[in-house]
Amino acid sequence: MTSPTTTARQGGPVVAFLVLLWVLGLLALAWWGFVIGMEGWADQYSNGGARTTETGQRMDRWLLVSIAVAAGGPAVIALTAYGLRLVRTAVVFLVLAVAIGIPGLAVAAAAYRDLNPSPPSPPAPGHCQELSGGDNRCPGG
Repeated sequence: MTSPTTTARQGGPVVAFLVLLWVLGLLALAWWGFVIGMEGWADQYSNGGARTTETGQRMDRWLLVSIAVAAGGPAVIALTAYGLRLVRTAVVFLVLAVAIGIPGLAVAAAAYRDLNPSPPSPPAPGHCQELSGGDNRCPGG
């Protein structure tokens, strides 16, 4: 049976590798966001904003992926660290995941609503419907 210090020593490189992957993922997402922003800027000046809705949808998808990676990475690292008996490291990354994830929920909800708008309400009747009771005036005027 291995002692807790031996497990912690063996788990350190695993957690460090996961942190490196998380940081590289954040850098890749930052680059993706920069590219989307530059395409939107070029569209505004070249095409007069002809692709504004497409750029907005791409930005909403980017927001959803970014929040998932930004909050999900520390959560995975916390679970792995806890499994490797690195309790302090697990607590630090769990607090980081919660600190990123809770505000991110509001942003993710708004981006999801933008990507999946509710269906439009049915239009009101366009013609006059007579009411029973003897008069033939339209309701409301």
